[in-house]
Amino acid sequence: MQASAVPRAVAAAMSIASSLGLAADDAIVLHDSNKLTLRLLPCDVLARVAPVAHQVAQFELDLAQRLVESGCPVAALEPRVEPRVHERDGFVVTLWTFYEPVTSREISPADYAEALERLHAGMRGLDVPTQRFTDRVEQAQRLVANRDRTPALTDADRELLGDTLRSLRGVIGERGGAEQLLHGEPHPGNVLATKNGLLFIDLETCCRGPVEFDLAHAPEEVGEHYPGVDQDLLRECRILVLAVITTWRWDRDDQLPNGRRLGTEWLGRIRAARKPRYP
Repeated sequence: MQASAVPRAVAAAMSIASSLGLAADDAIVLHDSNKLTLRLLPCDVLARVAPVAHQVAQFELDLAQRLVESGCPVAALEPRVEPRVHERDGFVVTLWTFYEPVTSREISPADYAEALERLHAGMRGLDVPTQRFTDRVEQAQRLVANRDRTPALTDADRELLGDTLRSLRGVIGERGGAEQLLHGEPHPGNVLATKNGLLFIDLETCCRGPVEFDLAHAPEEVGEHYPGVDQDLLRECRILVLAVITTWRWDRDDQLPNGRRLGTEWLGRIRAARKPRYP
């Protein structure tokens, strides 16, 4: 979120919580990306704040409710207030349960895989209209092709990303294997280690595709513990996902700290994975 908007976003979240009878005298910024994640105190509520034009809040809220009801390992909404999307001062705000993190041990790959398998099992039975994973790849392709949005990309790197996105989108998309509703980005930053076990957050990235596309976001060891994985497909998905997130880092509007450094590092990894075509 733009730095100039953060104070207003924080004030909007605190104002909404207070109007609902939740004591919110302070706010701690836990994460700042396209939306702001806050811990409101002393009520101990998690608030997710996004510009009002960001219209996936209702989708995320509805999906979270359905998944929690089916016993999936996802973070729950704040139970003390009505589950709904709030709007104030140009922002949409949703209120969630705050989970005290458990930091006594690292998340084991086996636990990670088990939690993701349970999430996929719950998602498999949901009929939710959402984009296919190829739509996200197409968005990255348009960004690569737009020199105004990605002015710092060299011609060679632009060709590398464009060819990788195009070819792997076709190869994976045309395999004809089983596809289902996915989390979309179940990377470690979207997994909470709590006393209730591992819980997934940030459901706005949901899409349809093979489970290997989700596993491509997780540490490599996780794929070794997930049953029935097509390892060849997983390797292809890992390169495709890397190409997508690398493209985002070269967007002129990208706000991720050290994003350009990561983008350069990831281009090297893609080039190494695609040898000998790109020596």
